Amino acid sequence: MTEVKRVAIVGSARIPFARGGTAYVEESNLSMLAGTLRGLSDKYGLKGEKIDEVIAGAVINHSRDFNIAREALLDAGLSPRTPGTTMQIACGTSLQAALVLAGKIASGQIDSGIAAGSDCVSDSPIVFGPKFQHRLLNVNAEKTPGDKFKAFKGFSFGELTPVAPSVNEPRTGLSMGQHCELMAREWNIARADQDALAVASHRNASAAYEEGFHDDLVVQHAGLVRDNNVRADANLEKMATLKPAFDKTSGYGTLTAGNSTPLTDGAASVLLASEDWAKARGLPILAYLTTGRVAGNDFAHGEGLLMAPTIAASDMLDRAGLSFADIDYFELHEAFAAQVLCTLKAWNDPEYCRTVLGRNDVLGPIDRAKINVKGSSLAYGHPFAATGARILGLTAKLVSGQAGKKALISVCTAGGMGVTALVEGAA
Repeated sequence: MTEVKRVAIVGSARIPFARGGTAYVEESNLSMLAGTLRGLSDKYGLKGEKIDEVIAGAVINHSRDFNIAREALLDAGLSPRTPGTTMQIACGTSLQAALVLAGKIASGQIDSGIAAGSDCVSDSPIVFGPKFQHRLLNVNAEKTPGDKFKAFKGFSFGELTPVAPSVNEPRTGLSMGQHCELMAREWNIARADQDALAVASHRNASAAYEEGFHDDLVVQHAGLVRDNNVRADANLEKMATLKPAFDKTSGYGTLTAGNSTPLTDGAASVLLASEDWAKARGLPILAYLTTGRVAGNDFAHGEGLLMAPTIAASDMLDRAGLSFADIDYFELHEAFAAQVLCTLKAWNDPEYCRTVLGRNDVLGPIDRAKINVKGSSLAYGHPFAATGARILGLTAKLVSGQAGKKALISVCTAGGMGVTALVEGAA
């Protein structure tokens, strides 16, 4: 029988996150992903080193981004013998990548791996409609200039109208924000409570920067040295002045630009390894990635697009024989303040726990002092595929030096899915 190995989190590196259209307007998924991998390589002496596998991805992709994981690791200076795998599970991409690598390390298939993600909304692909796309393909297929010219027969300038990237769910036609408005209404989440959570996120993140918590987590990139969305002066008065961003007409909208994550550019990476691999290279072990779970729900029929993490966390804890009472820190991705508040309410609702989670008890409540103690996505921003790695790296540092302390990570994703993980501190 194969011995199950402990999966060590050696450490992480990420580039500063930037609001879309600001510091990274000249960057791309590839340049940012290479930047975070280069920062990780510099931090842990990996230049020229063969890593057993890099798994990374991006949600907003150009056609040129084929196997971006492999291209980025080569640009970052890792050994050409390092394989790269590109994957995508929306906002859970880099956390799912870490879980896949962790399974391989635990089973002895590999000894080292890097999980990473990158997204650049400032470099979103703009495509033409299907009629002009087909016309261009026909032009490319023709051999002679005359035949290429004939392919433009019937052309109209209206065909050049670009098709902007869509953020709407294919099965419902609604955006993530619109779905979250429905969730907030179902769970009676007040606007004031959403604003208060957003302010707390900014203040906790700002305090983390001031105390130097991020000094060894964030690496400079393209002239930026820290996240440019964190607001030390965030307050309820300012939040209250913002208008609804997704439901602008009903008079009941509660999600605003302040209590929702902004469109963000950025990249993050985490180095995982077996204990022997890390110790042989004199590398630290901050924490252990002990288990994880991915779940989906029937969001198209009313279960709530961003509620699947409630299922994933419940299943994960049951399989691990743990409860919320065993968890010291909760790192809950803040796609929207309302999403976090809906999740917390659902975990403490007997009917929801019985009918959706299949439990005879409730998971909650959770002491708010244990949640996102260093701030989260409302403050730092949310480059979709990078968020999981950001949270995993932050969490590993949070519990480092606290042997046995446990942290639960939860990330909601598009498509009605959720990715969760448990991290345990190392001595």
